[in-house]
Amino acid sequence: MSKLVTGAAVVVALWSAGAMAQAKYGPGTSAAEIKVGQSIPYSGPASAYGQIGKAETAYFKSLNAKGGINGRKINFISLDDGYSPPKAVENARKLVESDDVAVVFNVLGTPLNMAVRPYLNQKKVPQLFIAAGATAFNDPAHFPWTMGWQPNLQAEAAFYAEHLLKSRPDAKIAVLYQNDDFGKDMLHGLTAALGDKAKKMIVDSQNFQATDPTVDSQLITLKNSGADTLFLFTYSKQAAQSISKLDDLNWKPTTYLHLGAASVGATFKPAGLEKSKGILSAGFLKDVTDPRWANDEDVKEFFAWMKENLPQADINDSLNEAGYMYAKTLEQVLRQAGDDLTRENIMKQAASLKDFRLPLLLPGSTINTSATDYRVIKYMKLQRFNGKTWDFVE
Repeated sequence: MSKLVTGAAVVVALWSAGAMAQAKYGPGTSAAEIKVGQSIPYSGPASAYGQIGKAETAYFKSLNAKGGINGRKINFISLDDGYSPPKAVENARKLVESDDVAVVFNVLGTPLNMAVRPYLNQKKVPQLFIAAGATAFNDPAHFPWTMGWQPNLQAEAAFYAEHLLKSRPDAKIAVLYQNDDFGKDMLHGLTAALGDKAKKMIVDSQNFQATDPTVDSQLITLKNSGADTLFLFTYSKQAAQSISKLDDLNWKPTTYLHLGAASVGATFKPAGLEKSKGILSAGFLKDVTDPRWANDEDVKEFFAWMKENLPQADINDSLNEAGYMYAKTLEQVLRQAGDDLTRENIMKQAASLKDFRLPLLLPGSTINTSATDYRVIKYMKLQRFNGKTWDFVE
């Protein structure tokens, strides 16, 4: 009898040890939940982008309703930073030190992510899938806890330069750029890609502060430069102002727009759909409003999700689609992490995505990350806005 009891005790002990070995938790994680933090502008000059946070909130809520991730609910704490770097730093400290989150997710804007990056790397907190494309955010050797998501800014600018050099090598270029790391990174990418032709082709460049009320004076100056091509390295507010001002000035340059501002709802509708016709931008997502994708199963699923979870949102606003995709990427990483929910393993899984296919990426695009290459989205196609949707430019 004593041998049976002893044997049972050994089995129980081994089972308990195995169960303990299976689940490893770090800050913000437990058998019940995974805490995810965010700082994003629900107010201020970039408040249009707060819609991303709203879509992500809805996504995690819908995910929790289905049981969460590996049986754990997502506790999503999304704070307003007003597009202010000091406020973003304050939020990051609160999320880490008070809210005890496992990861800080999808902070928007190059200057804000630059501001919080040193702190989060010092604390070894994953700064995942940020909504900023600065080339500096693919630097795992120096900042191993920071990973971007969208195509990096210099690669995007070079993508436009390559098209321009092939189609109109004698173009006269004007550039409007935000006077921070974001705008300067894009300007650098354009200049580098144009190479020896840059000094001759770029006839003028004007910058602005994110808090400036308008960019009218800059557009007037750029028109007077004699340029026939315009690069808008801006976010949605200034992009809409620029498109509207171009119409006022009756200036019709070939216009390339930063992909982060290429939103029908946040940019083209405020500017005027007719005024926005002809705008060029890099695409990497399916335009869900385009009839070409009407029978696409992934697009149908997205529409059904929107109807159920964000019924009041503008279906034309691509920021809803962006939030949906960011959230799905984080979901994949957390699923891969399984029961090892330490910050170290979450970061390891983010850098171990293999042929991962997000449903609304353009055909031909898959995600592969590694410990030495943190770039998530690499595939782009040039597209032109036709007043309603986008046409691919071959």
